[in-house]
Amino acid sequence: MKVHEYQAKDILEEYGVAMQPGEVASTVAEAVEVARTMVPVHGELFVVKAQIHAGGRGKGGGVKLARGLDEVADVAGKILGMNLITHQTGPEGQLVRRVLVAPAVNIAKEYYIGVTLDRARSQHVVMASTEGGVEIEKVAAETPDKILKVWADQGLGLQGFQARQLAYGLGFEGKTARQAANFISALFAAYMGVDASLAEINPLVLTKGGRVVAIDAKLNLDDNALYRHKDLAALRDLHEEDPLEVEAHVSNLNYVKLDGNVGCMVNGAGLAMATMDIIKLAGGNPANFLDVGGTASAETVEAGFRIILKDSNVQAVLVNIFGGIVRCDRVARGVVEAARNVGIRVPLIVRLQGTNAVEGQRVLNESGIALESAVLFEQAADKVRLALAA
Repeated sequence: MKVHEYQAKDILEEYGVAMQPGEVASTVAEAVEVARTMVPVHGELFVVKAQIHAGGRGKGGGVKLARGLDEVADVAGKILGMNLITHQTGPEGQLVRRVLVAPAVNIAKEYYIGVTLDRARSQHVVMASTEGGVEIEKVAAETPDKILKVWADQGLGLQGFQARQLAYGLGFEGKTARQAANFISALFAAYMGVDASLAEINPLVLTKGGRVVAIDAKLNLDDNALYRHKDLAALRDLHEEDPLEVEAHVSNLNYVKLDGNVGCMVNGAGLAMATMDIIKLAGGNPANFLDVGGTASAETVEAGFRIILKDSNVQAVLVNIFGGIVRCDRVARGVVEAARNVGIRVPLIVRLQGTNAVEGQRVLNESGIALESAVLFEQAADKVRLALAA
């Protein structure tokens, strides 16, 4: 789960991470009032930042400097309500409903700090770079030698000497090196404390006054751990998520919208990935990832169909179910019932394998529903290929 920048800053501050002060506003009047209560650090300059779940806001016109309250009002008025398009939003953009207002910082140098899971090592990794303000993917591709990394022991966590190693590696000295090391330690503690999958500060800055402080923050939370953080789960902003993914979440379905032409409904993440592969091999492109879970019922199957068919790009639907915990005949009856209720108007291919697969095939074949049934992966791929060619 993603949270907004202002929410990430509030969370990180609770763990002692040094942050640029700022407050969120949803109207121009609120933005001006926020600025009025702040003491400008650098002249009369304020920064007004669009709050959406996407990077590249500055390039898209969503981050502006404002000198004085009149300019704060003018800039906030232009950003609030705009459809902000960045490389992460796609061409459709994202509506800006809130802005973060903060006093501008007199920057001497910018850095990057990030914490995430290194799946290859099964360890948490802290990354640091002197190339702050630049997308870390670009740094990794063009100048990988400028990325410093340390890996935290699973039992001991990030050690003090590792934080100091990064601080000195970034070129900090004396008091600023101690500030940077403390900052890195606090960021790692926050990352672990909230069960984050990513904690990223870009940029971390050294001010001309000698302070080490974050002026931006990104925090992604592990959905699987949100049951331990009810207060953080409440921060979810459904406006920032795909409507179909929100609907799937309400129905307890694991759904991710893609840009293909074949909808797929599967039980189990591994089988879902394999199904997406056979769709590609058949000459199509998966329109979604949809895992209905191990106990697929008529209700969940119907909800899945409704969500898949709301995507206008879908030209065919492939249902691929392995009957392990759930019986294939039960799934087949659920598919038939759901197909009748929904009214599917694109080719439907159903592959059932596992417990009571033969009975499931019989239910499908005798249903009178316009569908193609398959037993083998190859058969399912062939039927998808024919459906797309028709």
